[in-house]
Amino acid sequence: MIYSHFSGCRSGFLILALSLAGVATGCTTIDIAGTPNITNAPAPGFETVSAGSEEDFIINVGRRTYFAKGSTTLDATAKRTLDAQAAWLSANRNWLVKLQGHADDPGNLEANRRLSQRRANAVMAYLVSRGVEPSRLWSKGYALDRLVRDCADIECKAQNRRVVSNLRTEKDDSAPN
Repeated sequence: MIYSHFSGCRSGFLILALSLAGVATGCTTIDIAGTPNITNAPAPGFETVSAGSEEDFIINVGRRTYFAKGSTTLDATAKRTLDAQAAWLSANRNWLVKLQGHADDPGNLEANRRLSQRRANAVMAYLVSRGVEPSRLWSKGYALDRLVRDCADIECKAQNRRVVSNLRTEKDDSAPN
């Protein structure tokens, strides 16, 4: 019936239409005899990620929170990431979190250090507001010390304006007593 509807069209159009219909209906991977279903296979190296592990946190929750230029304000995307982190941390109470703030904004080194610390503190305050115990969290601003990329264009610089939530089993020297 579909063919008769498209009988006046070229075969390429028919194939495109049928392909789009398949996408719209949510078709699954076709398993050709002898071909493994690699679409749903675990990513190499991540087959044994266990729930509650650091790998689970990184892969399934996300550990980076991004900020606008010169800002410490958490946008909707940042809050979704932090909500997921808070839920995960509530379920996995054996982990501590070092919040590492970063900046790549105009200004001198000291201004960027203060900004990166304020970003880390904003993430910490939000996680605490979502039920994570303050005693499990500490923050440190790194300013420009640990850039993801050293670059000039705005899209690239935006990758450096972040807080990274790093899981720890014990507090390090940067943690307050």
